[in-house]
Amino acid sequence: MRVVPNLYPAFERQEVVIHSPQHVRSIAELSDEALSLVADAWKARAEGSGYVHAIVNEGRLAGASLPHTHSQLVWLRGPPPEVAREGAMDGVLDGEPVLQRDGITVVCPHVSADPYEMRIAPAEPQTKAFASDLLAQALQAAAESLRRLRAVEPGAPANLWLHDGPWWHIHLVPRLTVAAGIELGAGIHVNPLSPAEAAARLRG
Repeated sequence: MRVVPNLYPAFERQEVVIHSPQHVRSIAELSDEALSLVADAWKARAEGSGYVHAIVNEGRLAGASLPHTHSQLVWLRGPPPEVAREGAMDGVLDGEPVLQRDGITVVCPHVSADPYEMRIAPAEPQTKAFASDLLAQALQAAAESLRRLRAVEPGAPANLWLHDGPWWHIHLVPRLTVAAGIELGAGIHVNPLSPAEAAARLRG
């Protein structure tokens, strides 16, 4: 496990967490033990002031510039607009169930903007993700979700990010559609796959 400064930072502080000394392309290829180390690295680095935004980009269409599995930590002055918009988000697990394991639940949200969009969260509300005993389990569930996704959509690029709000959770968004004029210009997302059908395929 290595953590290094981002060579091309877009923010004042931005770090890269290199997940493995072996050349693997995805967190879906990491063992549960390796994912626990990723969670430990995030926790160790997240100490200090500001809001830490943790992200994983996999695949060129998802913005990944390197093929080796890694995540990025970005320090912001406060919660970004999307976290503030979510607010308390009582319905963080309002969706079609995909899997449950080790205190973590994965759902396809009832209001999914993209096919196979998933939300991964503690089964009960928790604050302070980087102090949570369930962060490693959430990353493990995310990896399992990616494996299921790529069983039905081989090679699917995806973005993953952590929202550390009143009920922390991980968003997993496959990049299977292209944002066009309706999505970009009107802010209205057209999802050709119902969350119920997406969850059924992922469970299968």
